[in-house]
Amino acid sequence: MSLPHFYLDNQVLADEADEVFLLRLAEDDAKHARVLRLAPGEHIAVIDAAQDYFECEIVSFDRDACCVRIAQKIESESNGATVVLVQGIAKGDKMDGIIRHATEIGVAGFVPFSCERSIVKLDAKKAASRTARWRTIAKSAAMQSGQTRVPEVLEPTGLAGVREMAGNATAVLVCWEEERSTSIRRALCEAMRGRTLGPEGARVLVVVGPEGGLCETEVKAICGENRFASTVSLGASILRTETAGLIAPALVLYELGGLQ
Repeated sequence: MSLPHFYLDNQVLADEADEVFLLRLAEDDAKHARVLRLAPGEHIAVIDAAQDYFECEIVSFDRDACCVRIAQKIESESNGATVVLVQGIAKGDKMDGIIRHATEIGVAGFVPFSCERSIVKLDAKKAASRTARWRTIAKSAAMQSGQTRVPEVLEPTGLAGVREMAGNATAVLVCWEEERSTSIRRALCEAMRGRTLGPEGARVLVVVGPEGGLCETEVKAICGENRFASTVSLGASILRTETAGLIAPALVLYELGGLQ
């Protein structure tokens, strides 16, 4: 059985001088710990602010304080490629589900993309509120699925922001219904061929449109920023945006060894 996972924003466990010390949990983590009714002697997994991974033993616990000792430092396995999902903002609660489930499979980051065909248009206040909600969902999903990191969720951005990110990526895969022949496997093979870095150092951007899909102008603009960018097909079926937002990064992770 996997250990409950907790993430520290401002505490580095290697800096703790005492054998037993207070774990400075964020408010939501402390609430989660209370729900679990953690007791002395139980063990938890802690990822600290330095992204180091520890197994800790609970020494004492009450509503206001959790004191632990380090049982062992765990050398986490390589996370492999960094896969970032650029998701066209979808309506309703679809974004919640996409972020939750994609976090569970190991997506490292999310970029909500305000597309030309996005039905939902967010002003600055709504964008900030939605981003806070999505970050909470990502953290909760990471805790539940035992991820060694919480995905980064950026604030919604437009085409200019996505183009800038595309220029710095190892590979960019734009899911587009007009593409008929190029698969994710083929696009990745072509992008990685002749590169000195392996999957561990790769940063792959996966772009999925909203309900109405991406327009041709957006596709060309994004692909034009990186010579290792390609439009890709997800098969003969036209998938819903919330389905494509999970299937596409899952296929990328699988092809790069992340789900094996």
